[in-house]
Amino acid sequence: MTSPEAPPRRVVVTGAARGIGASIAAAFVAAGDQVVLLDRSAVVADTAADLGAKSVTCDLADPVDARRGTAEAIDTVGGVDVLVNNAGVFEIVPLLEIDADQWSRMFDVNTRSMLLTIQVAARRMIEQGTGGRIVNMASMGGKDGEAGQAHYAASKAAVISLTQVAAKELGAHQITVNSICPGYVLTEMGADTRTPEMVAGWSAKSPLGRCGSPDDVAAMAVHLASPSAAYLTGQAFNVTGGMIMH
Repeated sequence: MTSPEAPPRRVVVTGAARGIGASIAAAFVAAGDQVVLLDRSAVVADTAADLGAKSVTCDLADPVDARRGTAEAIDTVGGVDVLVNNAGVFEIVPLLEIDADQWSRMFDVNTRSMLLTIQVAARRMIEQGTGGRIVNMASMGGKDGEAGQAHYAASKAAVISLTQVAAKELGAHQITVNSICPGYVLTEMGADTRTPEMVAGWSAKSPLGRCGSPDDVAAMAVHLASPSAAYLTGQAFNVTGGMIMH
């Protein structure tokens, strides 16, 4: 939680209309921060209103709109102290069936959009001169790619590498950059095709015997933006319940 002496942090969360992004936004609001939710879905306005936050609608797959939307979100709260890049897409396609458009779409949303939002936010953080925190959503799949996820896994591995480079280049400005690698997290996405047997199989992969929740991931995002995480940068933190341990 933001201390009584410290002003509320200005936080931008992408892909925040629902699921993990909405939980991250809610956690920062609960900490007393000024939060802007960014998403291409018009639902983001309702989510933000329910939280008492602000929202901006934009398509992060479009480079021009990604820059415009990020800048607008930052201006909405008069600056940026924390950027959480959560926007992303997922699909399962066998390796030999992935076409060029599917590959490009995956990287446009999952990787290129992060580069663009980081560029806009980091420039503002540098101008402000007070440092900042950037948290990028990678995936367990970025470390251990699974069958049927070649383009997704590759895009998330790229997020991990992008995070490391950004941490090295922005560290002199006291901007930390880290990534989060969630495992199986139960959200409304895919709920219509998710069976109890599937959930049981995923849960069995964790020593804790369960899948993750959006709140599990949100807790890590808030921690990485906290004063106690000031010396953490360039890392890819697993939030997998022990499904992977490297």
